[in-house]
Amino acid sequence: MRRVVVTGLGAITPIGNDVRSTWRAALAGESGVDFIRAFDAGAYPVRIAAEVKDFDPTGVASPKEVRKLERNVLLALGAAREAVGDARLDGAYDPARVGILFGSAIGGVIGIVEQAEVLRERGPERVLPTFIPSVLVDAASGQLAISLGYRGPNYAPVSACATGSHAVGEAAELVRRGDADAVLAGGTEACIHPIILAGFCAMRGLVAEDEHPPRASRPFDATRAGFVMGEGACVLVLEELEAARKRGATIYAEILGYGASNDAHHMAQPDPESVGVAEMMRSALERSGVDPTRVGYVNAHGTSTPQGDLAETKAIKEVFGEHAYTLAVSSTKSVTGHCFGAAGAVEAMMCVLAIHEGVIPPTANYEHPDPDCDLDYVPNLAREARVDVALSNAMGLGGHNGCVLVGRVD
Repeated sequence: MRRVVVTGLGAITPIGNDVRSTWRAALAGESGVDFIRAFDAGAYPVRIAAEVKDFDPTGVASPKEVRKLERNVLLALGAAREAVGDARLDGAYDPARVGILFGSAIGGVIGIVEQAEVLRERGPERVLPTFIPSVLVDAASGQLAISLGYRGPNYAPVSACATGSHAVGEAAELVRRGDADAVLAGGTEACIHPIILAGFCAMRGLVAEDEHPPRASRPFDATRAGFVMGEGACVLVLEELEAARKRGATIYAEILGYGASNDAHHMAQPDPESVGVAEMMRSALERSGVDPTRVGYVNAHGTSTPQGDLAETKAIKEVFGEHAYTLAVSSTKSVTGHCFGAAGAVEAMMCVLAIHEGVIPPTANYEHPDPDCDLDYVPNLAREARVDVALSNAMGLGGHNGCVLVGRVD
């Protein structure tokens, strides 16, 4: 069986425009949540989000591309270029053997709304000819291939907030079975827009925190009250272990396994019994042959919603038994907010770096223990620790669940 390793990382997030700045901020518990800058949210009950700051798209795309590409695609290009450079991937393989599995939960919603307004005000003949290709949910995966020249297997998983996890997990399977020598895997999202904010406000899933926005996302805390919208992109470069070693690539960690399931319960609410989430984690462990007691860290989905955090805690205890109380669990959404389609990839990257760097990022804003959420959530301070195996969890609207199991390569 071919072993799959991570050899390159790229990220643009609300807490940093590259991997290193994102990682430093996560370890320091520095939040990217603030009042929305993209538009005037004064009339909304929620006025905060975790936006990417100071991103210059002209650094990753030509002026023509910047004009026609959606923000989520431009963020994806930025993250991908960093990951390819980090992996020193250019020229390493036949471009026909390099794949891209890269998804989004919502896709080009900003372009859809803008062109709907053009249609309403100026008529059908003024709708842009680039409209349809630019707003497709697979626009990022397609554009990455065009910009980078990789002709291998290419598609866009779409599973709401589990998209990034499914992309990484399925990409590992492509490499494992020999369908590609390397794959760029991850997700992107840029949907901080009035219509999306209005929709989530109507669902009553968001937290309003006007006095101190950085404290808004507080996973597993007894006072948690909802999630924070975020945006960003993250790419992991995956390769076969021996080929990566032969070419002298940096080997961050190994993708040991991958689990996927569905709650089959509700489009927007987690199953309170957490059956699907538990099955997802158990599947990853069983398929990889990893004993649960080897897992030292879980980067939780941990969105900061009352029901979701409780359900995930219950699932962790169901799968790990007494070991649940000795492993570390943290949610980096406490600083990044919820980046939707990018979240699973960002958090898989956090697991990779926790293993590679020997440090576990904290759950920021954790002040009031919840007796029903009684695990070690690494409160507020990063923790030095040797982590041999880490698990990244993701759950999405529609009941989609995906997790990636990551391990140290000695």
